[in-house]
Amino acid sequence: MARVHNFNAGPAGLPLPALERAQRDLLDFDGTGMSIIEHSHRGKAYEAVHNEAIGLVKDLLSVPDDYHVLFLQGGASQVFATLPMNLLPAGKSADYLVTGGWAEKALEEAQRVGTARAAANTAVGKSFTRVPRPDEITLDPAAAYVHMTTNNTLFGTQWHGLPSVGGVPLIADMSSDFMWKPFDVSKFGMVYAGAQKNIGPSGVVVVVIRKDLVEAGRKDIPIIFRYATHAANNSLYNTAPTFSIYLIRNVLAYTKDIGGLAEIERRNRRKASLLYAAIDENPEFYRGPVEKESRSTMNVVFRLPSEDLEKRFVAEAAKKHMVGLAGHRLTGGIRASLYNAVPYESVETLVSFMKDFVKTA
Repeated sequence: MARVHNFNAGPAGLPLPALERAQRDLLDFDGTGMSIIEHSHRGKAYEAVHNEAIGLVKDLLSVPDDYHVLFLQGGASQVFATLPMNLLPAGKSADYLVTGGWAEKALEEAQRVGTARAAANTAVGKSFTRVPRPDEITLDPAAAYVHMTTNNTLFGTQWHGLPSVGGVPLIADMSSDFMWKPFDVSKFGMVYAGAQKNIGPSGVVVVVIRKDLVEAGRKDIPIIFRYATHAANNSLYNTAPTFSIYLIRNVLAYTKDIGGLAEIERRNRRKASLLYAAIDENPEFYRGPVEKESRSTMNVVFRLPSEDLEKRFVAEAAKKHMVGLAGHRLTGGIRASLYNAVPYESVETLVSFMKDFVKTA
């Protein structure tokens, strides 16, 4: 079987051992005579998988006891709406740190629900090339929460430190860098992430949220949108995306087996260092638009001298079994997403191609 070098921004590649495990379970899960896809979300066989997946999130992140781990549907885009629905009471405001397109969408959704404002915005025209400096952030000490997007998939920027928010709960959309390294959950009131970048397939979003925030959540919203509903029902209030959660279990079990998030971080930094070095070695040809202090370890973006060269780059890379290198339709250019499952060998292949492309362009 020939597998391509997958640099897609999401849904993204998954570790081969996690997929092989799913392949074995697809027709007969654990000797039950049924596929894992066919099992009831109320049955004991699936429930064990469900609880193992939650336990692995807690284990890998050392989640404190005063937090819930939830599996929800609708992706991070739905959380853009359910977050203020739950945690932004009438008469309060929320602060948003705007560092990219998804952060803009999160703010827009919050403003449809209640009062929210940009406490920082690093846009230059329609582009973002860095995260804000501390002196550019103006926070409301009475805000209901502060929202940040830790990694910006479209523009290739990433926070490498946390903003100081005092006693206000910090909420983070980690969809494109969740579990790329260990982090201190207790620094956040809530983190959430669509699974389809680093830890699983599309169809489920992981939420890690402080229990007191859940308990204080608004009650004047539909039951299905209340975090308290899903916390009280172990994320099984309605039919869960069982196969997506099953695959998260597989990915996280594999992650634990290879050494946990410390090993994942080591691999990710090595991959990003290799690719950024190739860009920096040819600055006249490969132009990295992101300020170095804000460069993402997950989404490496760069431009070539012309759009025609960029199209040729993507086409010729595809012939060498490298996929997903075209930049987002709103930004253009080249984007290589180096999520957890991308092997170092794939980045080596890309870097070798880049060096040859400079000579032949």
